[in-house]
Amino acid sequence: MKNIAKQQGISVMGALFGLVLVGFFASIGFKVLPHYMDNKALVKMINAVDRDSGGVQIRSVGEFYTHLNKNMSVNNIRDLNAADIVEIRSEGPDFYVDMKYEVREPILKNIDLVVKFEQKFRVRNQ
Repeated sequence: MKNIAKQQGISVMGALFGLVLVGFFASIGFKVLPHYMDNKALVKMINAVDRDSGGVQIRSVGEFYTHLNKNMSVNNIRDLNAADIVEIRSEGPDFYVDMKYEVREPILKNIDLVVKFEQKFRVRNQ
C-alpha cells in the first residue's frame, strides 16, 4: 500500500508533451491527406477512360490530356499540371499512362515532407 502514494497520474509536463506530440502528427496528417485524395481522384480520371468498363471514349493522346485537364479543374486540383505529371503514349487501341510526381509540403523552417506518387496504367480504348 505504500506505492499508492507514488501513483498520482500524469504530470502537467507529461500531458503537455503528449498534447504537442498529438498536435504534431495531426498537423502532418492534415497536410498529407489532401495529396492522397488528389492522387486517388487522378487514378479515377485515368481509369474512367477504360472502354471495357463503359467509360469515356478517347481517340487520341491530345484528347486524353484534355480529359485529364478538364477533370482536374472540376476536382479542384490546381497545383498540378497534367503535362508535367503524366506521360501518355498510344499503341494501337491502348493507351499507356505513366503518372509520376512528388509534392513537397513544408513542416518547419527547412524541413519538408515529401510525398511521391508513381503509377503505371494500361487503358484499353477499343
